[in-house]
Amino acid sequence: MSAVGEAQRVLVVEDDRDTAETLRTWLVMCGYQVVVVHTSQQGIEAARQLEPHIVLCDIGLPDSDGYVVGSVLRQGGCNAGARLIAVTGHGEPRHRQRALAAGFDQHLVKPVDPKVLLLELQTRH
Repeated sequence: MSAVGEAQRVLVVEDDRDTAETLRTWLVMCGYQVVVVHTSQQGIEAARQLEPHIVLCDIGLPDSDGYVVGSVLRQGGCNAGARLIAVTGHGEPRHRQRALAAGFDQHLVKPVDPKVLLLELQTRH
């Protein structure tokens, strides 16, 4: 939990630059500190350095998939307490099951309703 007045750190892992920028702008307006990266490897490295409170991760990434990001972050000690949310176009039940098995706390299908996303960001696990 962050200290009073301290903005929560959010890492956005999203290869579509327009989607990433839209998320970044909206999250900053909501008071979050945001870092955006565009590949799974950048996401893993940024998470290790930033130790975010929340990670929003696309599943379809160019170098690997978001399932790998979720698994690596859950296995690594420094991100064990982060809330991991898959934000993806992959909406089949099997995709949700695979995301949860990889360590994600939630699986949201694009386009995500901003109200739903805000509720998820405020949820503690």
